Amino acid sequence: MADTIKDGGFSTLPPLLEGTNYPYSKARMTAYIKSIDEDAWLTVLEGWSRPTVVLGKTLDKPQKNWIDEEKKSSNLNSKALNAIFYGVSLEVFSRMSAITSAKEAWKSLEIDYEGTASVRIAKLQQLMTKFELIKMKEDETILEYDGKIRRLANEARLLGDPFP
Repeated sequence: MADTIKDGGFSTLPPLLEGTNYPYSKARMTAYIKSIDEDAWLTVLEGWSRPTVVLGKTLDKPQKNWIDEEKKSSNLNSKALNAIFYGVSLEVFSRMSAITSAKEAWKSLEIDYEGTASVRIAKLQQLMTKFELIKMKEDETILEYDGKIRRLANEARLLGDPFP
C-alpha cells in the first residue's frame, strides 16, 4: 500500500515531520521555505546571528538600533525558523526550542534524522545496495517499479549524494 501524506493540501501550512518521513519532509520543507522567500532559504543555508556592536567588547546590538538590512535579515531568519518549528512535532520542538537560528535548527534536524557524516555514508551505502538488488516483481506495474527506483534515488539525493 502506498504511503499517504496526512498533512498538506494547504500552502500556508508547513509539511509535518512525523519521524519516519524525514527524507520526504526535508524535500517538502525546503520547497516550503523557498516559497516563503528565496532569501529565507539562504538564511537556512548561510545562517544568521544577531547584529553586534563593539564597545570595548562585542555586545548584542539593541534591536531598536538595527538598520533596515539587519531587520530584513532577522525577519527572513524568523520566517524560516517559524516554518521549521511548525513543521515538527511537540517532542522534536521541545529539543530545539531554544535555537534562534534557522540554520542551527535545520542542522539539528539533519543530525537527528540523517546522523553525522559517517552515518550518512553508511545510509548511502545501504541505499546503493538496495538499488543494485532491486528487481521488478511479476505482479508489479512499471509505474510501481519506477516509483521504487525514484524513492531510492531521491533519498540518496537528500543525503547529499545523488545516484548518477
